[in-house]
Amino acid sequence: MGLDEIEVSGFERLALPMDEFARVLGGGVVRGSLVLVGGDPGVGKSTLLTQVANLVAGTSGSALYISGEESLSQVGLRVRRMGLQARGLRFASETDLDTILGIIQHSDARLVVIDSIQSVMSANVDSLPGSVSQLRECTLRFMQLAKATGVAIFLVGHVTKEGAIAGPKVLEHMVDAVLYLEGERFNAFRLLRSTKNRFGPTHEVGVFEMHEEGLVEVDNPSALFLAERGEAAPGSVVTVTLEGTRPIMVEVQALASKSSLAQPRRTANGFDTNRLHLVAAVISKRLAVPLWEQDLYLNVVGGLRIDEPAADLAAALAIVSSARDRAVPNDLVAFGELGLAGELRSVGQVERRLREAGKLGFARALVPEPAGATGRRAFPKDLGVEVLTVSTLREATRVLGL
Repeated sequence: MGLDEIEVSGFERLALPMDEFARVLGGGVVRGSLVLVGGDPGVGKSTLLTQVANLVAGTSGSALYISGEESLSQVGLRVRRMGLQARGLRFASETDLDTILGIIQHSDARLVVIDSIQSVMSANVDSLPGSVSQLRECTLRFMQLAKATGVAIFLVGHVTKEGAIAGPKVLEHMVDAVLYLEGERFNAFRLLRSTKNRFGPTHEVGVFEMHEEGLVEVDNPSALFLAERGEAAPGSVVTVTLEGTRPIMVEVQALASKSSLAQPRRTANGFDTNRLHLVAAVISKRLAVPLWEQDLYLNVVGGLRIDEPAADLAAALAIVSSARDRAVPNDLVAFGELGLAGELRSVGQVERRLREAGKLGFARALVPEPAGATGRRAFPKDLGVEVLTVSTLREATRVLGL
């Protein structure tokens, strides 16, 4: 079949009045898609998908929530506690695959939630629920049903202690999208992250806050992550990280303390530990800061995990600020990648990051000098923030008086 003969219609999206969730999916729920949602126990997977099913039932048609781990009474208690009307939302408690498929086929549901895929079992497979063969068979049958009927199916998946979705990796290859709901159980913030999406961009992030009635969208996560930031203090620097296409401002805190151990401790929360070792080594070598006798603790405030190297400069400045007990100005943000020679390298989407900083009232931004440009002439004048460009970590510490 030629390209001009392939039918590409029928992939319209269901309207979903939850902007953060729709953003992660690329604009809404695609009909006939199979989506896998993973996350730690108690993080809010069932709560979030119940809310999504309720919204779809109220705007696009009926929805179906099938639980294999809770009875109908337990599900009903949770839904009533959340205060959902759920007029077009139907519930079932079942674990047999053929029975579940029959329920879906005899319903007019536009969206179906299976909670969880590890609890479903097929009588045709001689193994326990949650085994590799059961997961592969059940996911394949759900995929075939979704493609044949146009029903969007969401599968809740358990995760291992390492944070990966339990079961074979082929499970993630079979579905159309893989979403992870992240967050600490004792922290109110939740991040919905896309790691695979056949119908939109990957690595998009939606930010939610856990309330009594469920997960509530956070329209301006930067302001929320910085809401409790106090006066300028040693070891505190604000940076701008990109989560998908969205710039988010977070506070990076560092504490350097005299070590009593032969091997000083290096601990990071929300920041890659190996990256922390690299940044500490560059500081010790290029700035002659005696970190070999200091315990280092690095924390990203708010529970966000930063994976991109743009946070290197903020982490380095926070460590130097704490080690020398000198505060970084409270109205300054910093971002840039740190090289082993102490040089600073530019990162992507610089103007978008600077506009986010200006929008939240920051006056200055310390960034790597752009290649082939000098000073502020490389940046537009309407960013709302004064841009200070540096080429090395040593120059950055000198500009800030560290």
